[in-house]
Amino acid sequence: MQTGVLELHLQDGGATFRALSSETRIRIIELLGAGDLNINEIGAALGLAQPTVTKHVQVLDQVGLVVCEYMPGAQGMQKRCRLAAERLVVSLAPLREPDDCIEEVSMPVGLYTYAMPKPTCGLVNAERVIGFLDEPQSFYDPERASARLLWMADGFAEYTFPNTLPSSMRVVRLEFAAEVCSECPDYKHDYPSDITVWINGVEIGTWTSPGDFGGKRGRLNPAWWSDHMTQYGMMKVWSVDQGGSYVDGLAASAKTIGDLNLEPHGPITVRIGIKSDARHVGGFNLFGRGFGNYDQDPTIRLHYVPRNNAQRRQAAFDQRGGEAQPDQGGNS
Repeated sequence: MQTGVLELHLQDGGATFRALSSETRIRIIELLGAGDLNINEIGAALGLAQPTVTKHVQVLDQVGLVVCEYMPGAQGMQKRCRLAAERLVVSLAPLREPDDCIEEVSMPVGLYTYAMPKPTCGLVNAERVIGFLDEPQSFYDPERASARLLWMADGFAEYTFPNTLPSSMRVVRLEFAAEVCSECPDYKHDYPSDITVWINGVEIGTWTSPGDFGGKRGRLNPAWWSDHMTQYGMMKVWSVDQGGSYVDGLAASAKTIGDLNLEPHGPITVRIGIKSDARHVGGFNLFGRGFGNYDQDPTIRLHYVPRNNAQRRQAAFDQRGGEAQPDQGGNS
């Protein structure tokens, strides 16, 4: 069982109090207080059918009292349930509007879940080239997990980030930050490339990189990395909120945070690459820790608030006529 305290404000507690008004759900909480159980185990202990247990557990999960995860079991995947905390505290003090909370997750460059590279292409770690240069099959070498820099003249790389926020929280803004530039043989400062980012399959914006940067060594590059290769990129931030999508604060598309279908405990896929109909097909370099000028792996930031606060924000946004607020994206 997860230890800790779950604090509930009286003003926002209606759904939780309703969840606790059921004797069956109280009995489920009592069972989980003794240890984690799957749906079938809860049903057997209470003498209830599996669909009935699932419905009650969903109510408890939605208010943040119970956490459910799918895990391997003896007969396939099972839904494992546990208490979110060992104590529930109700605050009677007036509710203050909190500042945004931020969950940040970084992903090593080589831990993509899917890649479709076209030469020129390659990956390197801190010591050497992984596999062979300009060989797409090298992107499936197990050693790719150690990659610090990858590049391709066309194609894409897709990453899967975890979303560990409880269901009681709602994401109001998502940012993806990465050091990137175009890709051509050696380097060429005047070599534009339209680099696009998709979140959960939704295209959120394209940035046109002016070139593939070299001639001056990247601040973090290891000594063995050749001077005639790409040296550094630019730190770019793609972001999405309720007003739209942006690249470094400039409007990029009308897609909003609601279009991304972000689910509690659901994976978040981020694809970066070149569209098939891009005007400038100049590939991309993607830098991680130990290469380029920024000691940072590709990173997502989830700005979140309690769901009731998010509803108030949306109501205020609607009252303003859906007028987007200036985005403050920028370098990390």
